[in-house]
Amino acid sequence: MLAGATGLVGREVLAALLTDKRYVAVHTVGRRPLTVNHEKLFDHVVNLTAPLALPDIPRIDDAFIALGTTIKVAGSQQAFRAVDFDAVLAVARAAKERGATRLGVVSAMGADSKSSIFYNRVKGEIEAALTALGYPALIIARPSMLLGDRGSLGQPERPGERFWGPAMSLLKPLIPANYRAITAAEVAHALLCAMQSTDAGARVLLSGELRQIR
Repeated sequence: MLAGATGLVGREVLAALLTDKRYVAVHTVGRRPLTVNHEKLFDHVVNLTAPLALPDIPRIDDAFIALGTTIKVAGSQQAFRAVDFDAVLAVARAAKERGATRLGVVSAMGADSKSSIFYNRVKGEIEAALTALGYPALIIARPSMLLGDRGSLGQPERPGERFWGPAMSLLKPLIPANYRAITAAEVAHALLCAMQSTDAGARVLLSGELRQIR
């Protein structure tokens, strides 16, 4: 099951899942329908609030969550938290109730439940909440600046992407691996690979390691 398939990373995760022969069915959940058609894709339009009702989804094995917004797009801190904490937790709980034993989540660099920065604090709090759910295997991806075509998704370009993406490419040798910009496709590929190679425990992947996973 995948939540967030219409986002920058979620779109790449969906594409990878649909071509991965290890998965015979892919169930997506979101607030609006997808425009993608595939024989093993089952799209479910749901209200991503707790408790999350998933009446048409059978037992699942793996769950992926790539939900996320910004305070600017959401409109307020409360609205941001409703997506990046409440909705993420609701999906994770629902997936576990349907039998999921492995959970892969896209978080963010700097996630810290004790941070003075609201965005980072919420990301840290949801990571802690997901860990507390007790999934046998939990993969948390914490990418640095994400690169990808937001325009095709109808998303606004985020602050710094227009300048720092190209700048980081030029300054790559001088920038620590975990701080270099990373593409959404790289994050998605690493997340799927990590899910298949991790049998138990929680694993946090920063950008440097995300690039190295094959």
